[in-house]
Amino acid sequence: MITCLNRPPSRLVQTRCLLSQFGLPFVMHRQYSLDISAQLLRTQGYVNGQWINAPSTFPVLDPATGEEIANVADCGPAEAKLAVDAAYKAFYSWKHHTVKERSVLLRKWYDLLTLNKKDLAKLITFECGKPMKESLGEIAYAAGFLEWFSEEARRVYGDVVPSAAKDRKILLLKQPVGVASIITPWNFPSAMITRKVGAALAAGCTVVVKPAEDTPLSALALAELASQAGIPAGVFNVVPCSREKTPSVGTVLCTDPLVGKVSFTGSTATGKILLKHAADTVKRVSMELGGHAPFIVFDSADVDKAVTGAMNSKFRNSGQTCVCSNRFLVQSRIHDHFIEKLGKAMDAELRLGHGSDPNTTQGPLINVRASEKVEHQVMDAVSRGAKVLRGGKRLDGSFHQPTLLADVTTDMLCTREETFGPLLPVIRFNTEEEALAIANASHVGLAGYLFSQDVSQIWRVAENLEVGMVGVNEGLLSTPEASFGGVKQSGLGREGSKYGIEEYLDVKYMCFGGLTL
Repeated sequence: MITCLNRPPSRLVQTRCLLSQFGLPFVMHRQYSLDISAQLLRTQGYVNGQWINAPSTFPVLDPATGEEIANVADCGPAEAKLAVDAAYKAFYSWKHHTVKERSVLLRKWYDLLTLNKKDLAKLITFECGKPMKESLGEIAYAAGFLEWFSEEARRVYGDVVPSAAKDRKILLLKQPVGVASIITPWNFPSAMITRKVGAALAAGCTVVVKPAEDTPLSALALAELASQAGIPAGVFNVVPCSREKTPSVGTVLCTDPLVGKVSFTGSTATGKILLKHAADTVKRVSMELGGHAPFIVFDSADVDKAVTGAMNSKFRNSGQTCVCSNRFLVQSRIHDHFIEKLGKAMDAELRLGHGSDPNTTQGPLINVRASEKVEHQVMDAVSRGAKVLRGGKRLDGSFHQPTLLADVTTDMLCTREETFGPLLPVIRFNTEEEALAIANASHVGLAGYLFSQDVSQIWRVAENLEVGMVGVNEGLLSTPEASFGGVKQSGLGREGSKYGIEEYLDVKYMCFGGLTL
């Protein structure tokens, strides 16, 4: 139990967890407690600096147990419109804050995230299922974007361009686009918000956030801390809603003429729908959509490093990240050696359980549908000749065994669609050209990974992979300082890095004429 001075009494949410350990079911008769500051366990919408109710509520469930954590305000189109109006009104004062003033407020918000990291991590674990170690890592990652963009706010530079005419000066000014609708996924319920909102607020935009229906509590806790940091009313708004109301709320956020920008992270199919909505009023859009990352291990690779990279890339958040590796391509000479070492690493390092248990490294998938999808892909692969070397079974509730498949071919479902779960299929290949052909045979291109000690090969493959991000001898590549985004149908625009803030800025050309020089 966390005890904090000068805070309201903690609220306890008790859950009981039925777990399974690699095919050996057992019941853990332990109650897991979501014990955090009551100030951070918010269940209302946040609009114009006020906590608001909605006509109805919806439940937020612990994916490890299926039990209810909280009931949250089910905002609809009316509340979404209120939030857009509040953001639009606040924009005309927020954009006139000096860059230093915006920078200072973002830094205060960062400090509060860091101060409350344990409570925020617990929220992630209980509503998303991540092990606490990963949840703490996400909060550090999320806070990092606020820190980064608090610094980038002071580096939004325009240009003075030499003119062909002697009596003119040409100036290019950077100005905020206006209200930004921020629509975020459940797999990184804090970091996906700060990665977008940090850039938007630094640029001088105001925002309306619609968090995923599975994980609204993290977004609302961020709103509380934004308020404590002194972010003015209307600058940061949150409208949580249920799955049933998501289409109508999303329509408001993507079609309202007062909205100047839409930023979305989620599936390619949903992204296409939002693009159509935004097209009617020609809004600026950023889309971080689906991935299907290849992970290529060449004969020259350090096998131990490749195995470590595979474990990090595949099994973080139980395989539920948009940049996690989906297709593992291993060259023939080291194929068997790699699979043997990988299987042993899975046996030694992966432990299923509730994320609050310190021994857990693999939590549940977000819901039963997600677990069923992994099961379906495993069954399809086995029916087509793949061999199950580890795992292979769906367990109680939303849990699925981490699964290693060998003898995988490119006609199997797991190599043609994103899994979003703990399934690791290995494809044997012979030549570099063959590996690139398989890796690039996808309509999406978010991230890709390669392991090799041949420098010339590294350059060739990295430049020819049709993805937006490449990890070379590294399975974890996300960081606030680097750009994040894909090519093909993996999206539009970039987040993070110095380029992330540009997504929320317009360039205005000013011609200053009639000068006597």
